[in-house]
Amino acid sequence: MPLKDLWRDSRSSILMMTIEQIAKISGDGSLKDNSSSQDELREYLSEVSTDSLEKYAKYCLEKSFPMSGEVLQDVVNELGRRLEYFVENGRYRGVKNAIGFDGVWTDDNQRSIVVEVKTTDVYRIQLETYAGKYKKELIQEGRISASSSVLIVVGRTETGDLEAQVRGSKYSSDVRIIGVESLIQLVRIKEASDKQETIGKIRSLLMPQEYTRIDGLVDIVFITTNDVNSDKPEPDVVPIDDRGNSQTKDITPSTTIDNVRNNIIAAIDNKDDVVLIKKTKAMYWSPNHDKRAVCTISKRYDNQGSNKYWYAYHPSWDEFLGDGELSYIALGCVDLEYAFLLPLDVIRNALPNFNRTEKKDGNMYWHLKIMESEAGLFFLQVPSPGESIPLDEYKLQL
Repeated sequence: MPLKDLWRDSRSSILMMTIEQIAKISGDGSLKDNSSSQDELREYLSEVSTDSLEKYAKYCLEKSFPMSGEVLQDVVNELGRRLEYFVENGRYRGVKNAIGFDGVWTDDNQRSIVVEVKTTDVYRIQLETYAGKYKKELIQEGRISASSSVLIVVGRTETGDLEAQVRGSKYSSDVRIIGVESLIQLVRIKEASDKQETIGKIRSLLMPQEYTRIDGLVDIVFITTNDVNSDKPEPDVVPIDDRGNSQTKDITPSTTIDNVRNNIIAAIDNKDDVVLIKKTKAMYWSPNHDKRAVCTISKRYDNQGSNKYWYAYHPSWDEFLGDGELSYIALGCVDLEYAFLLPLDVIRNALPNFNRTEKKDGNMYWHLKIMESEAGLFFLQVPSPGESIPLDEYKLQL
């Protein structure tokens, strides 16, 4: 049975296996270029969480097994996709008349990075090959631009010899070095963010830059920190009383919010037989990006009349969902065993009627409020002249 089918039928069992075991049940178990084993493993890696990718990378670095280098190469390239690069996979083995790069990552501004993955730096790296020959050949074939750079991804944290080798070479202005663990941390920062600007700043760290003056680095740290910390455990929008005072009390732990969100995404996966991977804090998409969901959570507010749950709906979310073929907004409720999964069209049809807040920094969002009737039925409030939307048909059991 193909790995894809095993993964669909028994995800928990597959996740308990080591990456070495998973590689052995991919295709015919022989991980070679242009093989079914290669295709199945790469498809599987595209559907697992960043936690799993981290676990697999560590296993490849800590355990020596025949396919560890090939697997690590595929894991690293998948991390590149999680940073929203367009990734061209390289070859496991060099052959005549083929360029032997491990990966080429290209961003939406057509800036490319030639990636080389190394489990160890015990041996001197052939910079003339990776930063010279491979890059030159890719430029000649029109696959990358002359301004492209080289990124060496290493498994070891002690890279002093490699750094000295790069600094002393003619390729020092073209080459960057990053450890696998640090690359994973960049993916996690990106997944905790909520702005495309932050993603661009994170990606800029992987490209050669001159930091004699560090304003650019400070800018990256500032924007990324502000974005990641911009949405604390409580939802973006909270009720306001008649005096204009926020009614936020008893902050809901972030672990609770995360657990509810994870349960909702798992329920969507089961409902539609799809795998959604994390793009940012609230945004998820399938590996081919055609199916999308935004998942936002609210605790219950019992001091606000019939309005029990409050959410913000951001323009960036609406744009993200609009680019998918099948898109949902998932409204989670901390105290309920179900969420409300609304197709994008339902929200968009009511969007002109929702209240909105415009902030001093120019950002804005719409207010979504769930009402509960005396009979215990839930409605999405749509201010006049719209009509509130019954939510019973949109219940998603968790």
